[in-house]
Amino acid sequence: MQAYKVTMADGKVYEFTIELINKEDIKAAPAAPAAAAPAAPAAAGATTVTAPMPGTVLDIKVSKGQAVKKGDVLLVLEAMKMENEIMAAADGTVASINVTKGATVDTGAVLCTLA
Repeated sequence: MQAYKVTMADGKVYEFTIELINKEDIKAAPAAPAAAAPAAPAAAGATTVTAPMPGTVLDIKVSKGQAVKKGDVLLVLEAMKMENEIMAAADGTVASINVTKGATVDTGAVLCTLA
């Protein structure tokens, strides 16, 4: 584990630790549908983008059919008063967007799919 300390602009200090794990140790969280829209089934070969934490969708930066590159910001998710950019894990085309701006989502909720 690696310990970090972050000092925010308002002077508040937060400490946290990060544990580095192997990809093989990660088990996929069960996908839960977003509160605002039902989750569409992912097509064969599609990449499903899920919420890494519960939060509120602040912004959707892409549209259906848009080509994206690995690392492009797809959505902005607010969790614990922090804005988290949800990025594409691979190159592809946005096949579906399963949430709407302002929607509250749980961990594992399908946000969008890439083909």
